[in-house]
Amino acid sequence: MHFNVKKTAPDCRARLGCLETEHGLIETPVFMPVGTRGCVKTLTKQQLVEMDARIILGNTYHLMLRPGMEVIQAAGGLHKFANWERPLLTDSGGYQVFSLAALNKITEEGVHFQSHIDGSRHFLGPRESMAIQKTLGSDIVMAFDECSPYPCEKKEAEAAVNRTSGWAKVCRDYSLQSHQNIFGIVQGSIYPDLREKSAKELVPLDFPGYAIGGLSVGEPAEIMYQLIDSTEVHLPKEKPRYLMGVGTPRNIVEAVMRGVDMFDCVMPTRNARNGTAFTWRGKIQIKAAKYAKDFEPLDSELDCYTSQFSRAYLRHLINVDEITGLTLVTIQNVSFYLDFMRKLRQAIHEDALPEFYDRVCGIYPE
Repeated sequence: MHFNVKKTAPDCRARLGCLETEHGLIETPVFMPVGTRGCVKTLTKQQLVEMDARIILGNTYHLMLRPGMEVIQAAGGLHKFANWERPLLTDSGGYQVFSLAALNKITEEGVHFQSHIDGSRHFLGPRESMAIQKTLGSDIVMAFDECSPYPCEKKEAEAAVNRTSGWAKVCRDYSLQSHQNIFGIVQGSIYPDLREKSAKELVPLDFPGYAIGGLSVGEPAEIMYQLIDSTEVHLPKEKPRYLMGVGTPRNIVEAVMRGVDMFDCVMPTRNARNGTAFTWRGKIQIKAAKYAKDFEPLDSELDCYTSQFSRAYLRHLINVDEITGLTLVTIQNVSFYLDFMRKLRQAIHEDALPEFYDRVCGIYPE
């Protein structure tokens, strides 16, 4: 993997970059649609390619439980199993183990837990996570980490940082496939000194990239921005930075201005399934009665497949539980996020980021 910073904004830390992987080039800043179980919910590969999604995510925890590594290994890895030729990133499973599973015991070696699906017992540690991600064959592999809940006491957060640092060494030394690259994950909850400690313990391990984890878990946005500031300064400028699980358009532009390059979030797909569309005029709750006879497209500024259909038709599909409605609103939302990132990159290129920022804040104030 090669990462090249092509330009830095003159008035902030925003930057344009290019991330080169075995399965293709990724222009940054980039938004990565979440494909938890090997697909982006309600969308096909063809639809994602038509939207020009350059990279999607898979989830170690969910894929290890179903369909299991035996199936994916027999298929030749996740790229072949999902028929996705473009880059893939897989997370470590750590967040899901701590947030979804019924935990039995956390040790320095990893976590014993029960599946949220059937209660079956499993163990996941740094070596196990690396073995699973090696089988998956993702281009970007995430180190196994412990994500502290919010809120949590500082002592608890420090223990999680210590485990994350120890596990990071194990992950970094694990032999992956030749095309795979591993990112370390900075933890530390809401404590700037712990964030600094975590970053300074990870940077000497010389990961190809670094993620900022454990944010957007309930803390106020202003605290999140402060923690990005206090973390980014300790990360190498020549490596890509990935803010995990974030977020709204406002969150993303704020983080980009603080030097972040990569983002993922379930918000576009999850909101679509609730009937909420992201547009260049703001969020639209398409289920609302006022759209019953509104025959305009969702977003006149966005050229995507969903633009062929009226708000009234989309409202009808959603309100009668037609699956096609979920697909069409998801196309709208993912298309919007990808278009948002294109316009964001263009604004950096043209030294017009302050104007773009003001526009985004006017449309999406939170």
